[in-house]
Amino acid sequence: MHKISIVIPAHNEEKFLPRCLDSIAAAAAGIGIPVETVVVLNRCSDRSEEIARGRGAVIVREDEKNIARVRNAGAAVATGDVLVTLDADSWMTVNMLREVIRLLETKRYVGGGVFMRPERFSIGIFFSLLMVLPYFLRARISAGMFWLYKSDFDAIGGFNESDVSGEDYHFARRLKAYGRRKGLRYGTIKKGHIVTSCRKFDYWGDWYLFKNPKMVRDILGGRNRQAADRFYYDVKR
Repeated sequence: MHKISIVIPAHNEEKFLPRCLDSIAAAAAGIGIPVETVVVLNRCSDRSEEIARGRGAVIVREDEKNIARVRNAGAAVATGDVLVTLDADSWMTVNMLREVIRLLETKRYVGGGVFMRPERFSIGIFFSLLMVLPYFLRARISAGMFWLYKSDFDAIGGFNESDVSGEDYHFARRLKAYGRRKGLRYGTIKKGHIVTSCRKFDYWGDWYLFKNPKMVRDILGGRNRQAADRFYYDVKR
């Protein structure tokens, strides 16, 4: 029997974490396999730990300003043979975990990503997302929520901790290349999706990425510490 471990990084996520965890509980209900949730607390000063413990999550702490390291810290204690990564400000459809197992059991996929929807929409968000989308389309990958066997996660070394940002983009490309060597495809779950918050747009403005293409390049490049701190790690929550 499979066991799913879901790793969730959390930096002061008391606003969004309850909905994220509740969506996981709904998706886990009735699938007939164990589901473990691992919340990795990162420099939290709010009620994130209380919320996570109250919903039975395994708690890990990793305070580096490095999301790749935070994700890896959660994966290191995960006990499931299937690994899922999800951000705390996102929530999944009720059929998501069933779809993960269904696609992995076809033995055609190394794993993959999902379709993502913003919690709200505007013309500015549309054009800002157009600045990011070509990178993923060219590589023919998706992200948002990764799903794969833990053994394959370990085989590619997890997330690259040299990436201070854009770790999901680079992880997806490495997973796809690894799958190709095994004769497996990189998949995108199409019968379910995740919804993600628009807090970055709320903070920076809906048009921010469209007006700042260099920031998009710096973030996806993964090695610009100043850009990563400005856009991710030093934003007050």
